[in-house]
Amino acid sequence: MNESVWQQRLHGEDKQRRNDHRSPYQRDRARILHSAAFRRLQAKTQVLGVGMNDFYRTRLTHSLEVSQIGTGIAAQLSRKFPEHKALLDSTSLLESLCLAHDIGHPPFGHGGEVALNYMMRHHGGFEGNGQTFRILSKLEPYTQGFGMNLCRRTMLGILKYPAPYSLLYRHGGQSEISSHRQLKPADWPPVKGIFDDDLDIYDWLLAPLSDNDRLRFIEPTASIHPKYPHLRTQFKSFDCSIMELADDIAYAVHDLEDAIVMGIVTASQWQQDVAPHLKHSGDAWIKQELANIGDKLFSHEHHLRKDAIGTLVNGFVTAITIVEHDAFEAPLLRFNACLEEEFALTLNVLKQLVYKYVIRKPEIQMLEYKGQQIVMGLFEAFASDPERLLPFNTQERWRESEQQGLNSYRVLADYISGMTDEFAGRLYQQLFSPKAGSNIELSREL
Repeated sequence: MNESVWQQRLHGEDKQRRNDHRSPYQRDRARILHSAAFRRLQAKTQVLGVGMNDFYRTRLTHSLEVSQIGTGIAAQLSRKFPEHKALLDSTSLLESLCLAHDIGHPPFGHGGEVALNYMMRHHGGFEGNGQTFRILSKLEPYTQGFGMNLCRRTMLGILKYPAPYSLLYRHGGQSEISSHRQLKPADWPPVKGIFDDDLDIYDWLLAPLSDNDRLRFIEPTASIHPKYPHLRTQFKSFDCSIMELADDIAYAVHDLEDAIVMGIVTASQWQQDVAPHLKHSGDAWIKQELANIGDKLFSHEHHLRKDAIGTLVNGFVTAITIVEHDAFEAPLLRFNACLEEEFALTLNVLKQLVYKYVIRKPEIQMLEYKGQQIVMGLFEAFASDPERLLPFNTQERWRESEQQGLNSYRVLADYISGMTDEFAGRLYQQLFSPKAGSNIELSREL
């Protein structure tokens, strides 16, 4: 593998920093860690609303946990598959991917994402992973116009859905709503891909691949989900496969822990939905070690629950293997990390438990619905008169897009998606609540 081409940056740099001996991927990690976009994750909803309780994980703490799990996976794979050590030679690379993977998610979680996607339905859509790609490569002001200017391999690793919107979009046959309050998320699922506005970066990113690899890599397939009309991508890079597994493990195990501590998921629900699967698993370790783990998970002894959480994470991390896709030439595409089948089934059972009892909980859905309304209201207001309501620097970006014949609505989506939950809520109050105070104290002298 030609590592030098994957360490290239779109914008050439000549930074002569004193005694700086960091690797390119260590520099990438530092840029992500010190970015404003990363800091904002501390005030964005993970599953349970920010501010509901100090115990809940935010997108920031979730990203830190994903990073820890991702490096643990890499360490395990290095020992199990020494022949692939060349692919696993940078802990900083995987930390970068895991820390950055949620940077593009808008305020109010999935509710905010669906709302922005609806408002952008005629302008290229919106999706959190596509926005992550956009922030890293264009928006974050580390450089002027090149975002964080990360290495090509880092950008490839962040690319969970490596195909453009226009290749994947299919109309679902749904009618447009007459009122924002009627928006049903199931009717307007986002296209999981790259925005067409970012095809210039996308083309640069995939340039080192052979024609065969590139065509195969972006080749879409129909979704198996009956309510998802769009096409789906099929492949991801080796680094991305590790990051995605770490994300899934953190989501299923750590969000479950939050729900147990707050009493949202009960021991009886665990016994009904999870315990039977564990007892009848085809894997001996799962049957032996996890069959009675519910006793510890729901114990009032804090250290027993933490021990159970650690056992679950360890079980998944140590059950990851490397598979080979013969269709690809490039090693970064040819190999992927994946969970052994029985552990993948178990992880899915845990994810379904979180979905059923936490995400679908009416109180959580009300928060999501409220977030939808806030995001759509803000978008509609800014779109009505951008040069009156947007901040001056965002107005300038909007004008430049208009003058260059670009998609100026993307500027509105960029601005709103970068907001924290609290900032978006406060701004909504400022615009629409008669009782909200003014940002500017006007003189009342006659």
